Amino acid sequence: MGSPIILFEDIFNVKDIDIDGKKFDKVSRFHCSSESYEMDLYLDINVDIYPLSYEDRFTLVLAPTLDLHGAHDDGIFNPVERPSLADRFEYVMYGKVFKYQEETTPSLKVSLYVSFGGLLMLLKGDPRNLTGIEPESRLYLLIRRAKKKKKKKKKK
Repeated sequence: MGSPIILFEDIFNVKDIDIDGKKFDKVSRFHCSSESYEMDLYLDINVDIYPLSYEDRFTLVLAPTLDLHGAHDDGIFNPVERPSLADRFEYVMYGKVFKYQEETTPSLKVSLYVSFGGLLMLLKGDPRNLTGIEPESRLYLLIRRAKKKKKKKKKK
């Protein structure tokens, strides 16, 4: 997953938008699936600030700090202090894990619930992909668009 300050990183594909109907003018709930770790994601995003569309691809990172050297921060971001992890992304939120639930279906899965000031995230999947994240953890969620997948050319 790269840097030691990154707890989780994967590319997600938007599968559905506002499945249960649009609840707020400026917020949409996205249902996405990951490409590498078979994770399932439901994420509220302020679409006035960061619009996404069906089948868009984006990289999502979860990190405990924006400091490039991993130094603890207090959740207050000052963009003029020094370079940070946020400089590499287009959309950043800061929140708190409010529920961490293990489920034993055919295989062990974990559901990670995070609130970003009322915007919610549910990330489900193998707990081995979410090591270092615990209940009450404070996390940064960082997103940047990923390049569109190239369509394979048909051979003649």
